[in-house]
Amino acid sequence: MRQIQFREALREALSEEMRRDPRVFLMGEEVAEYNGAYKVSQGMLDEFGPERVIDTPIAELGFAGIGVGAAANGLIPVIEFMTFNFSLVAIDQVINSAAKLYSMSGGQYSCPIVFRGPTGNAGMLSSQHSQNFENWYANTPGLKVVVPSNPYDAKGLLKAAIRDPDPVIFMESELMYGDKGDVPEEEYILEIGKANVVRPGKHVTLVSFGKMMKVAYAAADELVKEGVEAEVIDLRSVRPIDYDTLIDSVKKTNRMVVIEEAWPLASISGELAYIVQRRAFDHLDAPVIRITCADVPLPYAPTLIEASLPNVARVVKAVKEVTYAKA
Repeated sequence: MRQIQFREALREALSEEMRRDPRVFLMGEEVAEYNGAYKVSQGMLDEFGPERVIDTPIAELGFAGIGVGAAANGLIPVIEFMTFNFSLVAIDQVINSAAKLYSMSGGQYSCPIVFRGPTGNAGMLSSQHSQNFENWYANTPGLKVVVPSNPYDAKGLLKAAIRDPDPVIFMESELMYGDKGDVPEEEYILEIGKANVVRPGKHVTLVSFGKMMKVAYAAADELVKEGVEAEVIDLRSVRPIDYDTLIDSVKKTNRMVVIEEAWPLASISGELAYIVQRRAFDHLDAPVIRITCADVPLPYAPTLIEASLPNVARVVKAVKEVTYAKA
């Protein structure tokens, strides 16, 4: 099987869906003439033309609103935010228009739109450009929120998102666009809302999504050296959440550690901890532990970034706590 970059997997998904359905178009800052801020849309302007690959002004509220209107009138927009930090400017259109259109129209209007772009920390970008809003959007009925962790999932889930009748928030990472992974040449689509048990284990369940899966994998590798077999679950989406796969794992391992890049209050990890104690309390041999970002605006200095974000050492320490091993 061939290996391609994360950005190439996204480009293939977009291009295949645009060839398949003339209603699909891409719109955002620098997506056309510049080939995308992260080169996701490289070459797409040449193939599809300026009516379907559309550069916008720096006006997220405006072009998000145009996208919602287009979706309500039968088109399928893919709206690229250069970063989801900038989506806050457009959040009224996303939450008050896109997410509510189907419900408020009594099912007369759907809103098949995808809002996509990078999320979270990408290095020394400081507080205003390093935030995670997965939990914000996952709090909203009417939205689906997808956070892929590898090129294979990125392509299969983006194709599913474009074909979905509901608005989908599709969150990527600047630090993953160059990652390579196996991606089939033949068409495939992944189900939104189905988690993936990427590594079987029996002593503890590690749960994460997006680029924090790298921390989960690395921690699992370290734990094996100490005789601990971690079952690793990639949620893939945080609305809907595949609770059943999570509960089945916890019933086997009796312990859970959740790794999430966002701040701790009102987080996805807090939701997972609640569901596990609600549905699998009698199976838990230790309290659930969450590894999140420190509850502060993310600093600029690399040393402080490292101290703030989830890392392998923190996960290994948490696993030792839930397995009652000596630190």
